[in-house]
Amino acid sequence: MVCSAATRGLVFNVTRKLICRPGASKGIGRILGEQGCRRALLVTDPNIRKLGLLDSAIVSLEQERIGFEIFDEVHADPAVANVESAVAVARAMRADHVIGFGGGSPMDVAKLVACLAEPNNSQVLDDMYGVDMVTGRRLPLTLVPTTAGSGSEATSISIVTDSKPHEEPMKKAVVSPMLLPDQAILDAELTLDLPRHVSADTGMDAIVHCIEAFTSRLKRNRLTDALAKGALDLLSKNVRIVVHSKPHDVEARSNMLLGSYMAGMAFNNAPVGAVHALAYPLGSHFHISHGSSNSVVLPHVLNFNRLDPRAAALYTELALCFESKDGVLSGAFGDAKASAAFVRELKTLQQDLGMRKTLREFGITRDDVPLLAREAMKQTRLLPNNIREIGEYDIVGIYLEAL
Repeated sequence: MVCSAATRGLVFNVTRKLICRPGASKGIGRILGEQGCRRALLVTDPNIRKLGLLDSAIVSLEQERIGFEIFDEVHADPAVANVESAVAVARAMRADHVIGFGGGSPMDVAKLVACLAEPNNSQVLDDMYGVDMVTGRRLPLTLVPTTAGSGSEATSISIVTDSKPHEEPMKKAVVSPMLLPDQAILDAELTLDLPRHVSADTGMDAIVHCIEAFTSRLKRNRLTDALAKGALDLLSKNVRIVVHSKPHDVEARSNMLLGSYMAGMAFNNAPVGAVHALAYPLGSHFHISHGSSNSVVLPHVLNFNRLDPRAAALYTELALCFESKDGVLSGAFGDAKASAAFVRELKTLQQDLGMRKTLREFGITRDDVPLLAREAMKQTRLLPNNIREIGEYDIVGIYLEAL
């Protein structure tokens, strides 16, 4: 049951403005110029620049006589040093606007740069870890996703990998409404030439966001439910199209971007749980992409959760929004069977998209499980959101199942 906002109270944080239109990024100079931008820092990664995805945006900025610098050193699972380097560039050029252009990593870094490079900011990154720890203002911020998966353009979260001396590397989060951008630009043309494995990886990431938001234990509400179900409908209907049958289908690509954005809105306000908690150590220790990390543990976490009747009922409800190969699943056989069928269909989707399905395929063995479980237990921001209570013993069992 979803508590009503009237009885429990509801705070719903969203991106201020959404522009969803093929080719929209070609007009970014005009958009920023109208907002008074004079010096913009573009935060991206080496591949985005190499592929030429920035070219039209650069031309647009030049046409509007907006000065800019490009920081293209962001890598997957960005480290603290990545953020600090970008902040130094922003400060040196006296940036008055930050643009995050790329997948989740460049956008996450751009959010933090906008806060840390604000002229009156007195905080360092260590001060910002946790929930609502950002105390100051930020520079104006625009986010332009080039993949349909992370939903970072719709969330108040940035994730970085923090490696302290004599400590294991750990993914840490900054969570604050200040990280929500002033605007997000969803341009399907930027995603048309994505490699198939990237479209698959990011698509599964977005699907996980839908599932975990819909079953989030603490903050789930009617708005997040509607967004999660609507997003799952869009994503499940279009992900096979963009990966296999019609990779250059602009409408399907737009639907994937919008579905990812909606899923981001959902999990930004109804946070994710055990799937992400178990996925983070896979990324920080074994450098597995975030979508693949989520995907490989997803069916095993869901099988653990669905032993709780509340979870089984919710998975049955989600199944009715999920487009399988044979159409929408039915809940006519009861929650236990329907939820099991939902998990089977997710496994079928993994196979169809070419996702690796076991931890062994990533070189992980039983000997690695204790470390992974200890690291997952440190995700105290995420684990309480899981619909079924979960402890270290359960996490070890899930990792072993995933081998």
